[in-house]
Amino acid sequence: MPSAEIGTDGPIDSVEVGIFAPLVMQVDADRLLAHIETILDRGVSVETVMVDLLAPAARLLGEYWDDDRCDFVDATMGLWRLQEVVHEIAGRMPSIRTDPGDRHRALFASLQGDHHSFGTIVLDEVFRHGGWLTDRINDAETPVLLDAATADWFDMIGLTISCDCHIAGLASIIAALRRVSRNPRVCIMVGGAIFNADPDLATKVGADGTASDAKLALKLAGDLLRESAWGTTACN
Repeated sequence: MPSAEIGTDGPIDSVEVGIFAPLVMQVDADRLLAHIETILDRGVSVETVMVDLLAPAARLLGEYWDDDRCDFVDATMGLWRLQEVVHEIAGRMPSIRTDPGDRHRALFASLQGDHHSFGTIVLDEVFRHGGWLTDRINDAETPVLLDAATADWFDMIGLTISCDCHIAGLASIIAALRRVSRNPRVCIMVGGAIFNADPDLATKVGADGTASDAKLALKLAGDLLRESAWGTTACN
């Protein structure tokens, strides 16, 4: 396995991601984990590995598939192996301890027909270890998503979109979520390559914000909730 080219000191960059991404289609999860261990051994945090290596690698797999540079089976198996790696290393992330009554709750969902749902997995893990309670729905049909928002209180709902084919109906989905949510001040965030390319699109579809990766999303979500709480206090 050509890992010797990758295991240099320093932050994870696009070159390292570009070398790593094809490996996930070539080797099994155990060998990927062994490679990840060499990165962790050089002092890179688990969170950084997930956000700066695994998530971008998953996006590259999506691009390979969209550009016919790999077939559906290779892309699917690669994403499955990445999920195995995430589940294996996530337990090593330090968790922020919070009082159960003070923990915020988030729902993450990829929309129906969106097969690039790896981003929701990374978001789920980063927020959970950031002290949040989390729920996740992959390939979410709109009625299922609305039922979830109706049934439980969520401080934030995060929707990941990788295909611009979902943009046309996204504004109506967000508006419907706000109407049915048990939390009348629910924050709604959106993410995915299309929003990374055009962050202003988040406002156009009615979302409260977008972030280019899970670490920034965690920070932004906290900022949005503090602003919401301040606004409620000011009104009172």
